[in-house]
Amino acid sequence: MFKSTFAKYITAFVLIILLSFLILSGIIGTMIRHYADGNREEKLNLTSEIVLDYISSEGIENIETSVLMGNLPKIITAIVRFDTQYDVLVANADCDIILSTVGDGEAQTGDSLGKLCIDHFVPEENENGEEYLTHNGTLDGFLAERSLAFAKEIVINGEVTGYVVSLASTAKEDKLVSLTTNALINSSIWVMLAAVIAAYLITERIIHPLRVMTKATAEMAKGDFSARVTVYGADEVSELGRAFNNMAESLDSLEKMRNSFLANVSHDLRTPMTTISGFIDGITSGAIPPEKHEYYLGVISAEVHRLSRLVSQLLDISKMESGERKFNFTDFDVAELSRIILISFEQKIDGKHLDVEFLAESDEMMVNADKDAIHQVIYNLCHNAIKFSKDGGRFVISLSNIADKKVRVSVFDEGQSLSKEEAKMVFDRFYKADQSRGLDKSGVGLGLYICKTIIDAHGEQIWVESVEGESCEFIFTLKEGAKPKRG
Repeated sequence: MFKSTFAKYITAFVLIILLSFLILSGIIGTMIRHYADGNREEKLNLTSEIVLDYISSEGIENIETSVLMGNLPKIITAIVRFDTQYDVLVANADCDIILSTVGDGEAQTGDSLGKLCIDHFVPEENENGEEYLTHNGTLDGFLAERSLAFAKEIVINGEVTGYVVSLASTAKEDKLVSLTTNALINSSIWVMLAAVIAAYLITERIIHPLRVMTKATAEMAKGDFSARVTVYGADEVSELGRAFNNMAESLDSLEKMRNSFLANVSHDLRTPMTTISGFIDGITSGAIPPEKHEYYLGVISAEVHRLSRLVSQLLDISKMESGERKFNFTDFDVAELSRIILISFEQKIDGKHLDVEFLAESDEMMVNADKDAIHQVIYNLCHNAIKFSKDGGRFVISLSNIADKKVRVSVFDEGQSLSKEEAKMVFDRFYKADQSRGLDKSGVGLGLYICKTIIDAHGEQIWVESVEGESCEFIFTLKEGAKPKRG
């Protein structure tokens, strides 16, 4: 496909160059001819005028007698010798040429020099309105090459008794035009050759990375996300190559996280189901005594709730990504919501002996958001913070008003932190910072992704600030809501 496209562009490029040079050669040739012909018109006209003035001043009555007997041939010979580029013909009223300087420039006389085809001449006017006859072409019998000729009538006693023709060959101009045209054509050939080579090199510079990317894309379509392209330079194609590599990196990372997710989900589904099945079998078979039934039923209930949370997370993601989940924006007190969530974790907080702080700028922190969705965000952040906190560490929820009429919500804990690489991916789908599953035995890497999806849907931001080896703080913003009216 790339070769076919390249051939089309090169063909079009060559045709454009060729056509441009042909038009240019035509324009230059026309300009040369126009300039040369214009310059010669003046001199030819002047030559004819000199001859006519001489005939008039000498009072010549018979043009043929003057040609044969008089000084007219000498005068014309002198004129032609003054400028050897021009010749003169004199014809009688019957268009028989009786004098000619064509050949060696010497005036030849006689009654058998040829016939003047006056019908081939075209009447024109000069700038002064004077009429004359002009001929631009081959003057048969006199000049085989193209010539420019002017004919003027010899009028004696009110009658046309003959014609004076001044003419000049345009062979030099024609040769110059031919040489110019050939030079332009040769130049166009070299320019086209250079253009084709340059176009090939430039196009190959563009097409080669695209060809490599096409091959890499085909590999990725087969499920191999390890393909990368080599990037050189800093032009648009290089930027495309870098973007492609970034996309491939993201897809590769996503594929690894997807595989990890499947393994985690399989484990997290199989483990509680195995536990539930074993305890139920033990109760029904009598292996577990009746006095232990209540305890093991509680374990079964906890495992069922764990399965329910996992399924709920998967359903939430499915609905949000498909756009089925609609958000209901209302004004509510996020400080009160945070207090309620904090109280719900009282048992887990006491179990880890955490030093809890709740900081709010005011008793009421009104925001405009979906209350249930924000409850899910704060709950997930608090759940993670408590789970990864060290025993006896600080656990802080803080709320404050910031610029642009926004509320800043922060959940801070001392304990397992995130590295810079982990912080970049912690909100990605299926990503788990605790890959060893040492602390996070129940998560599958969906909680923070859900939090980010919810905050993004609110048009706000969520991010993490971590001091490696010391602490971790998750922060998000919400739009301020209206204060409630007091009765």
